[in-house]
Amino acid sequence: MADEDTTIWLFGTVHALPEGIDWYHGPVARALGESEMLVTEIEMTAETAASMKALVTRIGTLPEGQSLRAMLNAEQRTVYEDALARLGLPAAAFDPYEPWYAAMMLGMLPLLKEGYSPAAGVETVLQQARGEEMPRGALETLEEQLAIFDSLPMEAQVRLLIETAEGVDDIKAMLDLMVAEWAEGDAAELARLINESMSDPVLAERLLYRRNANWARWIDERLDRPGTVFLAVGAGHLAGTQSVQDKLAELGIATARVQ
Repeated sequence: MADEDTTIWLFGTVHALPEGIDWYHGPVARALGESEMLVTEIEMTAETAASMKALVTRIGTLPEGQSLRAMLNAEQRTVYEDALARLGLPAAAFDPYEPWYAAMMLGMLPLLKEGYSPAAGVETVLQQARGEEMPRGALETLEEQLAIFDSLPMEAQVRLLIETAEGVDDIKAMLDLMVAEWAEGDAAELARLINESMSDPVLAERLLYRRNANWARWIDERLDRPGTVFLAVGAGHLAGTQSVQDKLAELGIATARVQ
């Protein structure tokens, strides 16, 4: 999207990828090369991992004397413990943590075991492509991003945990499909897969739709200042209904797809 003196390239990412996927070339490389700033969802620095550990300890742990498994009924506990066992983890692995964090880890660990890595993810590659000389920006802080999950009602957190546990064997296959559609640029099929994997309307509102609206407002304000910006956010935010593009259209801002 662009006006008289501002251009904003909007690019959908996959945060973790296996090695060997060749995507950084052609229009993407040219657009980043022409840009004066790279903006991602959160600031990606060497300190991010350490900050996340401290934040999870502060906002993601249960009060002393409480246990995650004690919050689950017998059926839920069986599903959850079975998923942990499939990953080679002890049943008590995440007992001190709130359900959202355990769900996040259950969603990540199968991918890490199968060769997916943030080090090969799109944001990391984009940052490395331009080196350290390119100014950076972020739409959210790490704390704001984690607060999306932490602020979910406890019932929604437990639903997310159990749904993740039930599908733990399919997580890698589902992301393989999403990556294939992302690489093909098939936004409609990508949206279908994302909608299929996110059945909870509360989570969809918090994780996707509300943030898409916030980011559209950020873009609207950024268009008031001259320059060229490369804005990279998760591909799920740019697909389906209530996407960032839909929210921009509501603000009267037109977007044009170039790849």
